[in-house]
Amino acid sequence: MITIIACTNRADSMTLRTANLYHRILSEKTDNVRVLSLENRQVWERGADMISMEEEYLVPAQKFIMIMPEYNASFPGIFKLMLDNSDIKKSWWHKKAALVGISDGRAGNLRGLEHMTAILHYMKVNVLYNKLVISRINEEIDGNGLLLKQETGKLINEQIEEFLKF
Repeated sequence: MITIIACTNRADSMTLRTANLYHRILSEKTDNVRVLSLENRQVWERGADMISMEEEYLVPAQKFIMIMPEYNASFPGIFKLMLDNSDIKKSWWHKKAALVGISDGRAGNLRGLEHMTAILHYMKVNVLYNKLVISRINEEIDGNGLLLKQETGKLINEQIEEFLKF
């Protein structure tokens, strides 16, 4: 199973729209893919919601696609809380991940992806070398989550194809 994680809890986010776009594309290639939104999730403690989310989305997954918005030159703290409160060995060890950084600015969260790569390596997660950064996300994906630029779609498809073989 592949779990796509929208790595923010912000309502009506471009992160979730991007995650849903990845889900639509991946669903054409495999039926074993799910989207995990952190919106309205209680991940700041290891409570019932966190354990339920872990059992449904994290432990059964062999691969993850992490859609990470830029927050202060890194990634959202809510996502770090989710990582910290999960069962690291069951949820993450020896699994694979692809990283997608998004931002309104020019860098596409490149710094956040590098920061997350270091964390994932520490957690024994293999990270796909092709880390996609999508800058000026509001010019790339519309309010309905549809691609506006064909070139971006080509890059997303290339990353997905590489990830499926990874």
